[in-house]
Amino acid sequence: MGEKVVADGFGPSDRQHYRRKLQQCLAGLARLLAEKRFDRPRNLMGVEIELNLAGADGLPCMLNGPVLEKIASADFQTELGMFNLEVNIAPHQLGGRVFDRLAEEIGTGLGYADRKAAELDAGVVMIGILPTLAQSDLVFENLSAADRYTLLNDQILAARGEDFTLDIHGVERLLCTSESIVPEAACTSVQLHLQVTPARFAAVWNAAQAVSGVQIALGANAPFVFGRELWRESRPPLFLQATDTRPPELQSQGVRPRTWFGERWVDSVYDLFEENLRYFPALLPICDEEDPLLVLDGGGVPRLQELVLHNGTIYRWNRPVYGWVDGVPHLRVENRVLPAGPTVADVIANAAFYYGLVRSLADDPRPVWKRMTFEDAEANFDAACRHGIEAELRWPRSGRAGGVATLPAVRLVLDELLPLAAAGLDAWHIEPADRDHYLGIIEQRCLRRVNGASWQADTFHRALESGLDREAALAATTRRYRTLMHEGEPVHTWPVGID
Repeated sequence: MGEKVVADGFGPSDRQHYRRKLQQCLAGLARLLAEKRFDRPRNLMGVEIELNLAGADGLPCMLNGPVLEKIASADFQTELGMFNLEVNIAPHQLGGRVFDRLAEEIGTGLGYADRKAAELDAGVVMIGILPTLAQSDLVFENLSAADRYTLLNDQILAARGEDFTLDIHGVERLLCTSESIVPEAACTSVQLHLQVTPARFAAVWNAAQAVSGVQIALGANAPFVFGRELWRESRPPLFLQATDTRPPELQSQGVRPRTWFGERWVDSVYDLFEENLRYFPALLPICDEEDPLLVLDGGGVPRLQELVLHNGTIYRWNRPVYGWVDGVPHLRVENRVLPAGPTVADVIANAAFYYGLVRSLADDPRPVWKRMTFEDAEANFDAACRHGIEAELRWPRSGRAGGVATLPAVRLVLDELLPLAAAGLDAWHIEPADRDHYLGIIEQRCLRRVNGASWQADTFHRALESGLDREAALAATTRRYRTLMHEGEPVHTWPVGID
């Protein structure tokens, strides 16, 4: 949804025309795949980070428009809520000291943004869900001032036909309703992009799906929603419910939600785009003038705008991306699993682990997706969201015996997945110093059983024990988090407590 979208409303003919254009785009994608028109292998990766704005008191600041004016950089953009920003990092080639370069770039950019925000008595907080966000903050009036967000809100509400119900059972329970999609804005994430060839797409996407639960277990950083302690990573259930176009009747019939893990391993990127058309009606039936098949007939490359827009309204945790640069199309896997934060070092460690592990698993002659069911991968994702670093996950046994075992996530990572991630980073030609430093952060998280979510929960409870009430404890936790985040030491080194 990065492009500016404007429309006054849609009628039946708009949707019928859009459906025809989507079918033409899908046929165009099939031709591009058959004719091998995609970009050559380039080992390109990219990072996007969604951020929160909070004041010195730890409370959210609805100031993204004025803050962006102060920042005055195209790298920073609005996000759904007025307390959100997003920073986009230019693509980098995997290799050498790329992770150190990324850490320096992101750290410099966030430091600059934080200084500019401070001119408006605000600051940048990189966290999965800001603990001090209240239900009263997440209302339509705090939707960012961009036409595309209002339009998306209106279309999702029209499809649903009633208010959204937010009902999450965790350590505590959240039960409330919302008249808009703005609660989605509470969920701030890191998106990791990897450009792949069509021949490699299925292996990389399947590998990314298989490790999504592991990523969440290690990186969980969103234990609070509206002041209640819920799951260790509460973004996925909140995002699903805040964007759910299905009233209860359609949910009970098994209609698929737009925020979706998926339901099968794939053989081609075509499978995912075809599913998009088959399962999900258009939310934004806005048609481009381009005829993709005529463009192909003329020897050109279509932008497939309708396909791209439709794909942007289906929230897979690993999303296929069709891109177009200088007349050359390419494909990416967009990994949307991880929450933002806690520090730049933690974000880069999560990225290094992901890129290394996915490379090893995609290269494996005995693919993990041939040795475990898709249902196990989805169950791992759910277990990791609920329990974070204490989760137990299903994973194929090594050796000839085969089968699938259930074991603690930290044991799985330490015994099996960290060596695979290291081998994958070697295959990317990452410098050993980068490899060892960032995978060492992952190792220490596992050894100490600490991640952002566990630190937030432990610090919050320590604050309650000191005599603070709930709201004051959440604010104190947020203020301490922000201080330690900007100091930059990885979260496994953070002292628990508000002092």
